[in-house]
Amino acid sequence: MYAIPLRVGLCCVAFWGALGVAGPALAKALQANAQNYLVALAQLQPGDTLALAAGTYRSGLPLHGLQGEAGRPIIIEGEASGRGTVFLGRLGTNTVSIKDSAYIVVRSLSLDGAGLPVDAVKAEGSAKFAHHITLERLTIVNHGSDQQIVGISTKCPAWSWVIRDNVIRGAGTGIYLGNSDGGAPFIGGIVEHNLIVDTIGYNLQIKHQLVRPEGIGMPLETMQTVIRHNVFSKAKGGASGHMARPNVLLGHFPASGSGANDSYSVYGNFFYENPDEALLQAEGDVSIHENIFFNSRGDALHLMRHKSAPRRIDVAHNTVLAQGVGIRVTGGDSRYSQTVRANAVFAAQPLVGGEQHDNITAPYANAGQYLLAPFASLGKLDVSPRAETLRYSPAPSPDRAPISETDFFGRRFSEPTAGALVSGQTAPWLFDLAIQPIKPCLSSQECAQ
Repeated sequence: MYAIPLRVGLCCVAFWGALGVAGPALAKALQANAQNYLVALAQLQPGDTLALAAGTYRSGLPLHGLQGEAGRPIIIEGEASGRGTVFLGRLGTNTVSIKDSAYIVVRSLSLDGAGLPVDAVKAEGSAKFAHHITLERLTIVNHGSDQQIVGISTKCPAWSWVIRDNVIRGAGTGIYLGNSDGGAPFIGGIVEHNLIVDTIGYNLQIKHQLVRPEGIGMPLETMQTVIRHNVFSKAKGGASGHMARPNVLLGHFPASGSGANDSYSVYGNFFYENPDEALLQAEGDVSIHENIFFNSRGDALHLMRHKSAPRRIDVAHNTVLAQGVGIRVTGGDSRYSQTVRANAVFAAQPLVGGEQHDNITAPYANAGQYLLAPFASLGKLDVSPRAETLRYSPAPSPDRAPISETDFFGRRFSEPTAGALVSGQTAPWLFDLAIQPIKPCLSSQECAQ
């Protein structure tokens, strides 16, 4: 059953009828429950919304050949809290299965894998594409039976995804975008405001890319993938030895042709703990700025070769605490600059490699001389600067990129300050394993989205 606002519907029919042309189909608002939702799913057209009642859904959510339109996505949403509409995993089928679909919004669902070897959300490898997919306010649990089991996965060419406000706990891998052979690129995505904790493998991995496919509508222009305002933690539950993985790994883009100048922008994230690997590892073209990195048991940042060399690297205005190496840049492509600037790094070995400018460094144990409460427990952790301790005088250089204007919380720097936080202001959030509070948009691009 569905409801259409009658007055709006009649107005639209009259308008298009007066022009003598067929108008666009009116958007429908459908409601369904665990017994009849698959019937409703088959009726969806661009602009429609399907509201799923609270309950336990046992037949998955197949989004196969389902396509909205730009400005008229198909929306599928659960009960508002995101906890009442529960999809249970079942053997042999990924719970939210996506094939050849576009302009779809899926939100406010709980996906419980029941410990089975199935992914929570997967753009299937048998699909030709999956683009303009938005996943928001999903709670993903009990997908940790093996490191290869994933919360959100793409295995076909995928672009313009938005993955936001999701909670993924204890998965084998939290988010895995792209294919291991480099043949199913994920481009132009936004991964924001997620909480991903206690995964066996990666919290997030975006695979390397060999070539950008043509003939399926995938954009050929330069694209950027943005990773912002997330919380990534491997404080417990991670694999060790040769199976250990960083919290986040970002692979390279195509060496030539379409996509060769693609990039990642990584900002405003809280990376927390990894006893066996670095918090972030990346190659290719990456901007890493205004993040907090905390690893009391190992290294923080590795900019290094995985499948290819680091190219354009800019690591700026991050606050880093690490028992091991703070920021390491190795194996960079000499045709490009790998810059490490205006970071506050407290580590056994603060900086290795890169073009270093205006950083402030000290041993890990001395961080308390510079920061307010760097060794406090979660929920009390405050890495704001003490008074003027992180102020610096920028060395003049016509080629030097400008300092950041805003900090981790979107507050303006009044003076050149190393690290991710301004001094002399109370932090609006003490770092914890929770979805970050909403911040002011930190760039004109973000404000527009």
